[in-house]
Amino acid sequence: MVKLVLLSEGLAGRSHELIAEKNTIGRIEENTFQIADPSVSSRHCEVLLRGSDVVVKDLNSTNGSFIEGQQISGEAVLKPGQILRLGQIQMRLETGNAVTPQRPSVDSTMILPRGQGGVSLNDLEKGPVGGNLDTKVFAPKRNKVNLYFIIGSIIIALVIAVGLWLALRALK
Repeated sequence: MVKLVLLSEGLAGRSHELIAEKNTIGRIEENTFQIADPSVSSRHCEVLLRGSDVVVKDLNSTNGSFIEGQQISGEAVLKPGQILRLGQIQMRLETGNAVTPQRPSVDSTMILPRGQGGVSLNDLEKGPVGGNLDTKVFAPKRNKVNLYFIIGSIIIALVIAVGLWLALRALK
């Protein structure tokens, strides 16, 4: 039995058994393992069972997927006892074969040493190097379905308003 056990505060102890070859993890209900946390993307990652290996594949999530603090680019193997972090949510891979030692939950504040992704306040105040800022990195993801729904609702409301106006004019 292979399972992911949540370690983060408020979710600790909750687990998901990895039965299927492909398991999706994310914030929305369509996922195999739903984690309703704002730091987890709608479709955050896939956990694939390949023989005896458990492979994690990030699905271009906003806040990234990390194994033992190392960000996943593409796919990476998750070994029993290792910590998988999705956004701010931590979980450990456990198997029925061996008992893995309990790790204390890490505070949600992480301090990265300089050179490992940390940015100083002075660097932030200076702005981007060379003045070129790739705004796509910070752009929010857009949901086109909601946009189409809003536009369609506005059009329907306008048609109804015009229809009522014409009906009222005809009665006078």
